[in-house]
Amino acid sequence: MAKRCPCGLGATYDDCCGSLHEGHTSATTAEQLMRSRYTAFVVGDTAYLLRTWHSTTRPPKLRLSDNIRWTGLEILGSTGGSAFHSDGTVEFRASYAGGSQQENSRFARENGEWMYVDAIDGGATGR
Repeated sequence: MAKRCPCGLGATYDDCCGSLHEGHTSATTAEQLMRSRYTAFVVGDTAYLLRTWHSTTRPPKLRLSDNIRWTGLEILGSTGGSAFHSDGTVEFRASYAGGSQQENSRFARENGEWMYVDAIDGGATGR
């Protein structure tokens, strides 16, 4: 049986975020990009995270912690971010063993593609 995508939409990883990670498709909304970036954290795909980070805020390199086990994603709200917008925000809560991170993230199009810009607010909380 195929593995379900960690982003929570119910599709298989290959048919959902895996297709984005492999570069076969591009995110059509800011929320889809946010979900695919969460999944990239789950599967450890730093190349995708860097590739989908806006050039004005992208770090030169990225190292993920081996100690975090992500357990779920909840979308709390969004503004803009559709096929008809050039920017938008997505507020989410990403849970991990021992706590969660809530963030309101800013997204913008760069060369026609949705990119993560930065966090407007947010942080980690223990349970």
